Amino acid sequence: MGLSFSKTEPHKTGLRGFLLVQHRMINLISTSFYIRKLVSKKRRRMIVGGYDLDMTYITDRILAMSFPAERMRSVYRNPLWQVKSVLDMRHPGQYKVYNLCTEEAYDPAHFHGRLVRCPFDDNHVPPLSMIKELCEDVYSWLSQDPKNVAVIHCMAGKGRTGLMVSAYLVYMGMSAEKAMQLYAEKRTTNNEGVSIPSQRRYVGYWEKLLSFPEGLKNPPEVKLPKPVSRDLLRIRLYDTKNVYSVCAVVSELQKNPDQQFHQYTEVSKVWCREIKKGYQQTDSTRYYYSFVENDDDDDEIKEGEPEAHLVAQMDTESSTLYNKTCLDYYYDQPVKNEENGNDLHELMKVTGDTRIIIYEKLIGGRLFYACFNTAFITGSVLQFSASDLDKLGMKGRSICGPAFCLELLFGPVNVNNSSFTPQPNDDGGIDSLSD
Repeated sequence: MGLSFSKTEPHKTGLRGFLLVQHRMINLISTSFYIRKLVSKKRRRMIVGGYDLDMTYITDRILAMSFPAERMRSVYRNPLWQVKSVLDMRHPGQYKVYNLCTEEAYDPAHFHGRLVRCPFDDNHVPPLSMIKELCEDVYSWLSQDPKNVAVIHCMAGKGRTGLMVSAYLVYMGMSAEKAMQLYAEKRTTNNEGVSIPSQRRYVGYWEKLLSFPEGLKNPPEVKLPKPVSRDLLRIRLYDTKNVYSVCAVVSELQKNPDQQFHQYTEVSKVWCREIKKGYQQTDSTRYYYSFVENDDDDDEIKEGEPEAHLVAQMDTESSTLYNKTCLDYYYDQPVKNEENGNDLHELMKVTGDTRIIIYEKLIGGRLFYACFNTAFITGSVLQFSASDLDKLGMKGRSICGPAFCLELLFGPVNVNNSSFTPQPNDDGGIDSLSD
């Protein structure tokens, strides 16, 4: 007897292979849906045409979404072809996309060339001029046709997107707080939209730059602030614990001539060390005495405006400081000229959009940071409580006492500072600087 072989029919083999491929595709799609929902966290999703997308209508004409991705990134982000299909289906020929990412770009042809890039770093803020450009472009596009819509995205479609969407809502007449609240309600399930303190701060800045003409439907007038240089006199971390020194890096947001986006350029790196009795500064009162000129370009002084005058600022070094652990650094040494290494007898100056990062050590170990614009510093002291700091994680919180704050001391605006320590009078007090 010989061996007998069973012959598999060709059509059954083909059917088995088809079912196997189908099964694998279903598994892949199910896994992708799960991963995308996991990545989107508390952001609201939208099911359109059988596609489950990380996309939300903030208003009828403003959409916020995460990055429209290609290749492997599309496994956990919005697949670009699905985004394009939905937009072409719901708003054919009447949508424009705004990409806020510095990390990645894509071919504008995917969206028929209707693409604008306004890139700035993740978890950071854009220059105020970029907010103005985006708001004006969105307004122009939406004004062309009542059916036009604007689609704004960053990578996750939350922080940077929320900043710009909120800024546009403010541009259309909402208050900053109401705009961010609306965005939070529409975009997230936990009511946490723009959560980075510096991004919220810049929406507030933007609101202060707008003036709305009464009775007119025209867009508001935007008055961007002129660059304001301030002398940075001191960095102090008040009420710290479990730490004896930190590294403070101060940077300015500057235009990169070779790139479309702005980059932070380091202007100072110093070590803030623990304040001890008699260490670095005395317990006396320090005054900063300066001559302030009129800010107008013309020489004529308008009615109601102050004439050029002298200003005295007082920085009180109280002995109560020694009841808390404080770290600080005074910029009372000449600034080095990076080109020739010589000392420049100037104070440390910062201008415009500025960031300060606090590190536990030089390499890595970032504890937190904060971004601000010098034009909005109204006094001599700028303070950030723990709730005002960006990316304050467990490591950063571990050095913060109950009354913790990051404090920056500045000289008067538009002046050249000179500091001195007044001598006590016969009564043990300090002589007045005025008559």
